[in-house]
Amino acid sequence: MRPDRFESDTVLITGSSRGIGAATAQAFAAEGAKVAVNYRSDAAGAAATHQAIVDAGGVAEVFQADIGNEADVARLARQVEDSLGPVSILVNNAALIDRSSMSDLSLEAFDTVWQANVRGLFQLSQLVASGMVERGRGAIVNLSSILARLGVANRCAYIASKGAVEGLTRAMALELGPRGVRVNAVAPGLIATEALLAGMPDPEVQTAIQRHIPEGRFGRPSEITAAILFAASPEASYVNGSVIAVDAALGARESTPA
Repeated sequence: MRPDRFESDTVLITGSSRGIGAATAQAFAAEGAKVAVNYRSDAAGAAATHQAIVDAGGVAEVFQADIGNEADVARLARQVEDSLGPVSILVNNAALIDRSSMSDLSLEAFDTVWQANVRGLFQLSQLVASGMVERGRGAIVNLSSILARLGVANRCAYIASKGAVEGLTRAMALELGPRGVRVNAVAPGLIATEALLAGMPDPEVQTAIQRHIPEGRFGRPSEITAAILFAASPEASYVNGSVIAVDAALGARESTPA
């Protein structure tokens, strides 16, 4: 860890009240960044993330905004810049998951996931990137998923949205790269977050799935955070338009247990 690696940066991390987002917020702050902690409804989680950063000597502020709401996204971009300065690193982490089957998934529910995971991500990136381009410097890291490449049942809307995120990552990188702004994605495998464990509450199911992961375990949020920080850092100066898989080779193995 380098406490000064991001000391000149203001970092906005959407959905940073818990899980990967919270771990990432704390990691950036520990390396010198001013951090904008964003939440949609988990005010207590955002406050806990903020307190952890402050207790460790870091700088952070909390901003409420629903990334699926156009007005909220515009307000968030303004408020962060007014309070912490121009955003130089954006981590698009916020995402919704709908676990309905294809036959039960309503178009309204599909649109809700799409608004947050794709449209809101694009809108916020567009707003923040304009300032990055003016300054000739910036990095955007989008959170994708192993499910952008591997299908599972009852995740139609989420899978579609993450496929779109990877496509947007490549398209944005091509446009923004020549103007000093890199855009990459990090695609986690199965990470032991509250959201993942809520989707498989049975311990026996968790054990069976972990046996299928080449590493033999779920990933830790800190292991995704490390990839995010790398993608945003000067060390990744020649990395643009990439999707960095952090999945212990789960995405590379056969579809059924050996």
